[in-house]
Amino acid sequence: MTCIFHAKMYILTMKRYVLLFAMIFCIGAVLFAQAGRNARFVAVQSTNLKASAGVFASNLAVVTLGETVTLISDNGRWSQVQYGNLTGWIPSNELTSRRITSSGSVGLSATEVALAGKGFTPEQETEYKRGGLDFSMVDFMERITIPSEDLLRFINEGRLNRGD
Repeated sequence: MTCIFHAKMYILTMKRYVLLFAMIFCIGAVLFAQAGRNARFVAVQSTNLKASAGVFASNLAVVTLGETVTLISDNGRWSQVQYGNLTGWIPSNELTSRRITSSGSVGLSATEVALAGKGFTPEQETEYKRGGLDFSMVDFMERITIPSEDLLRFINEGRLNRGD
């Protein structure tokens, strides 16, 4: 009689372990799927991961074209993201939900890939090139940087709205 009792208890215990394992597996699958939906890719040559949402916030890191970040929240203008072990903010318009890749055989420059990530189709790029658009000027403009202190001084001296 005790042998049957122990067998029933063993089966009941095993059912509990199987149920617990199934629950952990399901929760893990949901969390993994959620992380995949929250993946974002940098769609510009490089951008600064900021400590808070705002142009004048301190920089935590530089994130470059095609790198993956995990979206935490989005307020429209700024996206809070996880990048490695850092949590910070990136302008929302500098991220895309589509992975940016370039085949080496196509011969695209990083700038052209960045433009494609911002919405240019291959047909639009071809049309612009036929019309004489010089992508070297885009490269030149993207290299222009203005120190935050100079920008803030310009805004204050011009009595402009600071915004974010």
